Amino acid sequence: MRDIPIFDVILLIARPAAGKSEVIDYLKHITLEERTNRFHIGEFSEIDDFPMLWAWFEEDALLENMGHPRLHTDQEGYFLGQHLWDLLIERIELEYQKNLRNIQDYAKTFTTIIEFSRGKEHGGYQSAFSHLSPQLLKKTAILYIDVTWEESLRKNRKRFNSEKPESILEHSLPDSKLERLYKEVDWEEVRKDDSRFLTIQGHQVPYVIFDNSDDVTTQGGEALGERLEQVLKELWNNYSSPTID
Repeated sequence: MRDIPIFDVILLIARPAAGKSEVIDYLKHITLEERTNRFHIGEFSEIDDFPMLWAWFEEDALLENMGHPRLHTDQEGYFLGQHLWDLLIERIELEYQKNLRNIQDYAKTFTTIIEFSRGKEHGGYQSAFSHLSPQLLKKTAILYIDVTWEESLRKNRKRFNSEKPESILEHSLPDSKLERLYKEVDWEEVRKDDSRFLTIQGHQVPYVIFDNSDDVTTQGGEALGERLEQVLKELWNNYSSPTID
């Protein structure tokens, strides 16, 4: 563990519109002192695969307009292959390694928040986790925000802003696409019967579930802060345990 009592890496995962981006927005707008003391999160570094994915959509549209083949997606916006979902995870890992290399004291003072969603249709979390390096997994804890499919659908519809389709907080998917990609998730199968740790590539990775069935993330403010503090305290206790490899 580091001298400063903070997480190295948190995987922030959930269905789309479950509240991931709202949690990140909350954490970004509090002081470093409060973030460290209450949540064990240091200097803030976010890696989200949505901007990477959106860039592919834009590139494919430009290529098509130029008369060239699309590289990543078909005309309906579905990936041309399962491997592209896994490539996004490899890109996340690459961004993390670049931060370690290029930012002074990154390993000592920063907490990296890695955000993504995965559904069974494109390999689920099982496939995504298999593309994380052992070096990263040794430093990682998982925060899973739990909402039903129906709640994901409701909030996905609510947050849509047609003028900002590339926005982290306001992007959305058509209902049919959300259903195909994310109605079925493999989280329960991945976590199995262990209430504290996931076994990923032989590593014991601590996790905690943030129950957002009442949509506290949209409410925000101290209500969100209190619940986040509670679940991250539990996660920290497991993360700082000597059982972590």
